[in-house]
Amino acid sequence: MTINDTRTAPPPAGGPRSETYRETLRRLSGAQKSRKGGQAYSVFVNRRLGRAAAAAAYHANLTPNQVTIISAIFSAAGIATIALVSGWWAAIAAPLLAIGYALDAADGQLARLRGGGSLSGEWLDHSVDSVKVTTLHLAVLIHLYRFTDLDTRWLLVPIGFTVVDVALFFAQLLNEQMRRSRGIERALSGDRGSLVSIYAKLPHDFGMQCAVMLLLGAPTAFVWAYTFLFAFNAAYLALALVKWYREMRALDLEPAR
Repeated sequence: MTINDTRTAPPPAGGPRSETYRETLRRLSGAQKSRKGGQAYSVFVNRRLGRAAAAAAYHANLTPNQVTIISAIFSAAGIATIALVSGWWAAIAAPLLAIGYALDAADGQLARLRGGGSLSGEWLDHSVDSVKVTTLHLAVLIHLYRFTDLDTRWLLVPIGFTVVDVALFFAQLLNEQMRRSRGIERALSGDRGSLVSIYAKLPHDFGMQCAVMLLLGAPTAFVWAYTFLFAFNAAYLALALVKWYREMRALDLEPAR
């Protein structure tokens, strides 16, 4: 999620008190990112939850950075639960991570409500995301080692998932920055994207990583579901790197905009 975004929902002259919560939601719904390139959970669930949270934060006079910090707290609590709690109680990590994910979508939407984001907000958001990406699967590694009797070869899965998620995070962030350097902005909200693509990429959605934590109390079911997500994302990374490299090569041949 990027806070520094050209789409804004200019605040009313009288501030939050000059409109109702429902009016804020309607105003924010007109400044949404394109669903192109997104996944089903993020597009149809998480963005809506984030929009509701952003409107509530707006009326509570919270700043985007404060929402980012609250998101980080929920995510950190979920990750710590995975590493420290055994049995079905560990499944509490799923809603904690999901709330953190929804608030991660809310900070950028709140920035739009307030008239635009900031470089410091974008930096904070990406820094929090980088910590989440690098610690989530390490927490799974700790959980499997401490609380299950599974074959130790399963421990290779969260290690591999860490590599895949970090590579995806870095490449996507780098793509965005390099496109900006050429004056290329994200697609406008009118570009709706393909429904087939949105649903086909569902296992790539972070929401599915949140959901699979519900199975932590059943180690065998968990590792099979978790391994499927890892395999899908590894394949996604391989295909995406080829596509993104070709896009960068194409940019090399174009004059700067």
